[in-house]
Amino acid sequence: MSLRKGVKEIASLRFPMQTLDPFLFAVHHYDAYPAARSQDDMGFAQPGNGADFDWSKPYRMYHGEHVAGFPRHPHRGFETITATIDGDGLIAHSDSFGNSALFGRGDIQWMTAGKGIQHSEMFPLLFTDTPNDSNFFQIWLNLPAERKMAEPSFSMHWAEGIQRCTDADAGNEVTVFAGEFGGKRGQTPPPASWAADANNEVMILHIVLQPSGGRVTLPASSFGDAVNRRAYLFKSAASGVTVDGEAFGARHCATLDASVDVEFVNTSDEIAHILLLSGRPIGEPVVQHGPFVMNTRAEIADAFRDYQATAFGPGDDRPSWPYDTDAPVTLSQNGGRVRFARQNGVETHPPKV
Repeated sequence: MSLRKGVKEIASLRFPMQTLDPFLFAVHHYDAYPAARSQDDMGFAQPGNGADFDWSKPYRMYHGEHVAGFPRHPHRGFETITATIDGDGLIAHSDSFGNSALFGRGDIQWMTAGKGIQHSEMFPLLFTDTPNDSNFFQIWLNLPAERKMAEPSFSMHWAEGIQRCTDADAGNEVTVFAGEFGGKRGQTPPPASWAADANNEVMILHIVLQPSGGRVTLPASSFGDAVNRRAYLFKSAASGVTVDGEAFGARHCATLDASVDVEFVNTSDEIAHILLLSGRPIGEPVVQHGPFVMNTRAEIADAFRDYQATAFGPGDDRPSWPYDTDAPVTLSQNGGRVRFARQNGVETHPPKV
């Protein structure tokens, strides 16, 4: 099929979503978790089987058993970006350095795995008076070879500070998770990140187009086609939208030519949601084995040896996993079941607005 200049390819969306360098992995999670049965139990009446990815159901347990989610597991050599959209539930983060958080409702957690970290991401039933639904993107951004052994860290960007562009006349709203769009800028990435250098033009956007004509134009990159750019139509009417005049159906992705402006138009009668991932490629070999992403097979073997020897703990007298379960849910010291982040023993909360 012949496509216009702004569109290189349109393909069916897979799980995980197919990504381009510098991105490694992207998924969209929506789980309609119910209200808790009681304040004393954050889990589910029916236990999970440890591998529940059944997309025909209203929600999934994933690798969780009593509480849904992803119990402790290691990472090395890249970054994870958990960008929440909405929902009343909260994600419980815990890691091998003793840090913890409850976040969601538009917050972003940006974690640099670097030389190695263990963490868990659980979806507890915290609230009895409202559903605990979650709606978010999980994105892996690669690290260049010189930064793969950076010190592990995580940054919490609260929803109250996330920049959005809204054009009511054009019928669009764009949330800027990373990079710059429409005069709005994403929060500062961690210092080791490929996104920390503005010349790499890393951009992560959530684009919402209103029905019957909502439109947005994505401007060309200053680096032209040296930038990799892909759009994911993850939620829309079956007929989808148009991209540069081409039909762009629901559950498809479009690889774009970043050297030209590209317009998206929603011609359907339903709201359309698009994830955009864009950035200059790192251009280095990628060797991945599960949760480890390095440049050579020898480095992957090193990662396994290091993990077996240290469990990617803090490397001092503290335990490598300071919890009594692989699936911990830590509450705020000051407010219980509220959004918070605790790093190096210091607890922070979203700003009051």
